[in-house]
Amino acid sequence: MSKVLVLNSGSSSIKYRLYDGDRVLDKGTVERIGEPGGGPDDHTGAIRQILAGLDLSGLTVVGHRVVHGGRRFTAPTLVDDAVLAAIAELVPLAPLHNPANLAGIEVARQALPEVPQVAVFDTAFHHTLPDSAATYAIDREVAQRYAIRRYGFHGTSHAYVSRRTADLLDRPYEEINTITLHLGNGASACAVAGGRSVATSMGMSPLEGLVMGTRSGDLDPTIVFHLRREGGLGVDEIDDLLNHRSGLLGLSGVNDMRELLAHRAAGDEAAALAFDVYCRRITGYVGAYYALLGRVDAVTFTAGVGEHAAPVRTAALAGLDRLGITVDPDRNAGSGDRLISPEGAEVAVCVIGTDEEREIARAARAVVTAGGH
Repeated sequence: MSKVLVLNSGSSSIKYRLYDGDRVLDKGTVERIGEPGGGPDDHTGAIRQILAGLDLSGLTVVGHRVVHGGRRFTAPTLVDDAVLAAIAELVPLAPLHNPANLAGIEVARQALPEVPQVAVFDTAFHHTLPDSAATYAIDREVAQRYAIRRYGFHGTSHAYVSRRTADLLDRPYEEINTITLHLGNGASACAVAGGRSVATSMGMSPLEGLVMGTRSGDLDPTIVFHLRREGGLGVDEIDDLLNHRSGLLGLSGVNDMRELLAHRAAGDEAAALAFDVYCRRITGYVGAYYALLGRVDAVTFTAGVGEHAAPVRTAALAGLDRLGITVDPDRNAGSGDRLISPEGAEVAVCVIGTDEEREIARAARAVVTAGGH
């Protein structure tokens, strides 16, 4: 089988995984890039360190995660100079992520000039959103001028998990409707109809939608104006508040769900409220997406919280029995990819481990195969 290398370049770390077909040959993470006393000085050094430790004989493609593809990139794309320039133009839409993604691509192209490089965009899975889902109700000329629309994120995860849900149910992917819940430190919901994203909770940025570890999710925009006018907070301060000091952290003092559950069990009222706010938001999105889809075959939990926090799964779906959505306590307490709904339930409730690197590898391989590389 052909080898595929996946590189996920963050601001201070790079995750990598080397595949031969579906088999993982090697994987790891280089951390603390550019930090004093840490690892490599920059992404160039980090990627050279990674490549030096791998057997790359037979390598056919390198797949790169890129967070934001804007409206231009709606599918995995073979990288050339024009594509790199276009990704750079999208930096204002993802200033924390796209520069690091770009650095990884540039260094890999220099180190492996004969190997095709493919960019796989987090936003691409959501390009199928109907205009009614992607459009914000603001002046349309202003929206167009500043590229304001719903882009959605976690697309690679939602794509992988919705496809795996079809496999688990032994149903054709193009025939099932699924609500996928990616619940990690970042969290988003997605309604997938026959393999197409038709609604998702994150918006122009990853701030909108569900309550997250440190992000607020949905809130009244007037709060921003109020903080500026009455509190005197600057734009950067408000940005920091909503992205880094809100969510579970802002409500309870901890952003890790495991800690939150421990504090809640010990009688911490702030932790109990944070848990309730977190789960209530999920319940609302599941109900809304059920209405949008009209028929739901499965609700699937994934990512760190989704896969491991049984109390969250129970509370998030509580009260949805009339929609055919229920959780079996014994199955919910298990582990691994599985059904956690009762036997014969109208809607399957699933837990599936996400694997974004595997999805990136699949997409990158498909691009070079289709292009005859």
